[in-house]
Amino acid sequence: MKSFNINTYKKGGGEAWFSGSPAFARPPSMRAALLSPPSHWAALSYTLGFLAAVRRLVYYALARRFQAALEQFIRRRYNVPADVAVSRPPRLEMGEIASPVCLQLAKQLKRAPRQIAQEVAAEIGPIEGIARVEVAGAGYLNAFLDRAAFWREALRESAPGKASAAPKRPGKVIVEHTSINPNKAAHIGHVRNAVLGDTMARILRYAGNSVQIQNYIDNTGVQVADVVIAFLRMEQRTPVSVKMLAMEPKFDHLCWDLYAKATTYFSEDKARAAEWRTVTLKAIEEARGEDA
Repeated sequence: MKSFNINTYKKGGGEAWFSGSPAFARPPSMRAALLSPPSHWAALSYTLGFLAAVRRLVYYALARRFQAALEQFIRRRYNVPADVAVSRPPRLEMGEIASPVCLQLAKQLKRAPRQIAQEVAAEIGPIEGIARVEVAGAGYLNAFLDRAAFWREALRESAPGKASAAPKRPGKVIVEHTSINPNKAAHIGHVRNAVLGDTMARILRYAGNSVQIQNYIDNTGVQVADVVIAFLRMEQRTPVSVKMLAMEPKFDHLCWDLYAKATTYFSEDKARAAEWRTVTLKAIEEARGEDA
């Protein structure tokens, strides 16, 4: 059985992480662990590569479609043949496909290339998968993809039943994600981790794995003990006053702030941290005393 863990980041600490990706930093204090062997990451990497290949396949199909539409329009409109070259623009704001064909036509038609490009953009008509065509610079034609159509086509190309779909794999993969601690407020990082975990589960499932998703709702633990200690020992509050605070708005935010405060305090006095945590956890687990 393989297991993946997508955990949350701490306030003021690092960020959510996805092991194997340099885009996310893993703070040293995290208890999240990747338990799967490298071979399974290789399977996931293969699947991601496959999906990227599908995306490229659809992109090149749309580029050829744009190229063919330009060739047909030029023959019909100007009665001249054209060797239409297309390429990917250097920046996304310039579109996804570009062609300098109007600069070539300018020599044949003895007209300004930008004027020709403006005619082509205005008159070429709809091209399936292309949202719009714009004129740029001295006479470049920049095509912007219809993103919705692009992904619909990509999904069709990668749908189960296609020859390239991965076969079923033996065994089971467990993906644990979200797993919010109950001692502080939920935040956008938890939403991000839910999205990351769900995406990872879907990719693994698409790769042919049997996937089980687990979401642990923590109850008592060191993080809860730290909040109790912060209220009763550091803030010198009584259990009654804490219960009154719990009825106020944003009590979870207060718990978050106190948790961070206690963590900082205990990092400077590890002996006291061990003593207080042991006593508090024992009281909570045995449901005795004001700590519980």
